[in-house]
Amino acid sequence: FITVSPSKPGHDVELQRRTDGSWSTIETTALNGDGHGRSSACVGWDDRGAARFRVRWPSQDALNATGWSVRLTIEVEKPAWARQIDQAIGRRTVSVSVSEDGSFLYRTADEAPKVPASNEKLLLAMASLDTFGPAHRIVTRAAAASFAGGVVNGDLWILGRGDPIVGRASMGRLADALVAAGVTRVRGRVMGSTAYFERDWNAPGWNEVAQRYVNRPTALTFDGNGASAPEHEAAAALTRQLERRGVRIAGAPGWDRHPKDVAAIASIESKPMRVLLAKMLRPSWNFAAEVLGKGLGAEVRGVPGTIAKGASSIQAWAADRGATFSLFDNSGLSYSNRVTAAGIVRLLSQAEDEPWGRALRGALPKGGQGTLEHRLAAIPVRAKTGSLSGVSTLSGWVFSSSRETWVEFSILCSSLSKATAISIEDRIVRILHTAPL
Repeated sequence: FITVSPSKPGHDVELQRRTDGSWSTIETTALNGDGHGRSSACVGWDDRGAARFRVRWPSQDALNATGWSVRLTIEVEKPAWARQIDQAIGRRTVSVSVSEDGSFLYRTADEAPKVPASNEKLLLAMASLDTFGPAHRIVTRAAAASFAGGVVNGDLWILGRGDPIVGRASMGRLADALVAAGVTRVRGRVMGSTAYFERDWNAPGWNEVAQRYVNRPTALTFDGNGASAPEHEAAAALTRQLERRGVRIAGAPGWDRHPKDVAAIASIESKPMRVLLAKMLRPSWNFAAEVLGKGLGAEVRGVPGTIAKGASSIQAWAADRGATFSLFDNSGLSYSNRVTAAGIVRLLSQAEDEPWGRALRGALPKGGQGTLEHRLAAIPVRAKTGSLSGVSTLSGWVFSSSRETWVEFSILCSSLSKATAISIEDRIVRILHTAPL
């Protein structure tokens, strides 16, 4: 409540706050007929300690020079729930950031670079949804250089574009589409194309056992790429499906780079992007992450898609939104990846305002589901886990009972046992759900 004497009805006064060594105006209010004005200021997490305010009178007539009130100092203390989080963390190496509607509610070491582990998949999901949209479908085509009168004169090529869940059923649908297009004979072979992606299968920061946890990511996949040549497996499956439908095929299936002059005869589509991302995020499927990452890289950086192009596309996308990360893969297997809890929370907060934000939250595992199967079952949370040796992470949204809204959080633990890290992460999420934030 501001009073100016003698009364100056209609004149303006400024409420100012001192930050970073200087005074800045945070609100301007007009005086009423009694020379009174009302102004308010909210203090946030970064105002802990002494928050300093004053009222400034800007000169508005010949009789009164610019002037200032005495300084008002308000002591801002941590709320009880924040102290509970501090106690849960103790002296351990943990970064935590919490925000709601873009304003930080809690921060500790949240600008420290940390290994994200599979929280990298959360970043991939955001960049993919922003680039392609939730309804985007990946197309797998069958093509040939010459097709006339129901006859493919030469080889029939399967052209993959990074659908991670192509399998026997997919080849059945593609065979149906080819028969519907009039194909009765293939004078060559059915061939699986190795183009569109490079067949790279490594990244900086992957250790000697990383490839045990992710099969080779190719543009044409087949049954999760358990075989060394999934393109050949896909060609063999399509050959069988076509022959069952009465299509005559001259040669044995194979795999290679397709020629440039082929044209599509038939095609099938993947599940929508939001479904593919849910299948990746909930079980933390490394293979799908690297396949979708290569697809993102091909779209943003150009063909052929590579692991490095996918990672750099995510990194650039995050940087454009104020989060500076260093990323080398798409799945989070790399120990060289670096993110910050504050950066992840900023991106999650911005996602709230995106048309794909709801799809992202819905694709994440809820408590008791996927990688959260044995965790937080009774808590309304949507979050991505992450785990490497000595690394544990959890980032996403939890519903705050006191605010009656979702709040964004990121918890990045290092140099802790898995059991200790999970205990801290789950304790923080429960506090955020139940405490009066």
